Amino acid sequence: MNTNRKRFPLAVACFLTLPIVTGLAAEARCLTPAEAQAVVGKGAVQRLGVIARVVGGEIVDAQLCEGGGLLVYRLVVMREGGRVDNVTVDATSGQRLR
Repeated sequence: MNTNRKRFPLAVACFLTLPIVTGLAAEARCLTPAEAQAVVGKGAVQRLGVIARVVGGEIVDAQLCEGGGLLVYRLVVMREGGRVDNVTVDATSGQRLR
């Protein structure tokens, strides 16, 4: 199977999982890529490489958001077998929230 045929179901799965699933959603504001890069560069949050080990799957989409006084990563994670999950992680501690 060629690479494009493998990525199409992944793209569809990501699109279908875009709705926000955390309680922080109503008040969350996601950082722009430049803002997120600055926060990560300062060492204020964990890098995605560290977070990837916590979530146990391939991160296919990530947003760094602030809400409720926390910085959180909102992630779309592809599990083994093709299952896609929405995962929220405290960006400072690296602890999975949901």
